[in-house]
Amino acid sequence: MKVYGLSVGPLQENTYLLVGERGRGVIVDPGDEPERILAEVHRVGLRPEAILLTHAHFDHVGAVAPLVEALELPVYLHPGDLALYQNAVQSAARWGLSIPQPPEPVLPLAEGQELDFGLGLSVLFLPGHAPGHVGFYSPGYLVSGDVLFRGGIGRYDLPGSDPQALFASLQKLTRLPPQTVVYPGHGPRTTLAEEMAHNPYLVG
Repeated sequence: MKVYGLSVGPLQENTYLLVGERGRGVIVDPGDEPERILAEVHRVGLRPEAILLTHAHFDHVGAVAPLVEALELPVYLHPGDLALYQNAVQSAARWGLSIPQPPEPVLPLAEGQELDFGLGLSVLFLPGHAPGHVGFYSPGYLVSGDVLFRGGIGRYDLPGSDPQALFASLQKLTRLPPQTVVYPGHGPRTTLAEEMAHNPYLVG
């Protein structure tokens, strides 16, 4: 699997293109700038089969509607975040930003679900930052969304957040192989080994 990342929008959210066998793959968390995302899809030779969402905060779903229109892709989201998804336009407006309404229906994600798309992904349920937050794991790779960043973790003071659940999710991640490369929702990539050694929320 190859991973290509773009930082998009005013909150510099990381959108990822996961490219597997014969160009098959997915778009994860298309947050903004759909034209840039489409250009990167063509540049890397991705034949996207779905849009996968780690969670439904507005900065992670702002480009879903134009990409669905352009590429006719299904959208996958954990049901726990459906209310956030449906209210993403209003959430963006509270930040003075505008996004198109993300389309429904969405297909459900669940803990342990296996996703093909030529990538061998499995779904990890990682609530806390958002009630339906998930990660996408393939041996050696983790798209962590906003649960874990380099040197930090996701906010847990937002509507629907749960600090106790977030810290349980972080402990769950520490049980993955330490060499796993982490692709977070914001900021640079890291590894679990690096975070378990230096991230103040994971040390000890």
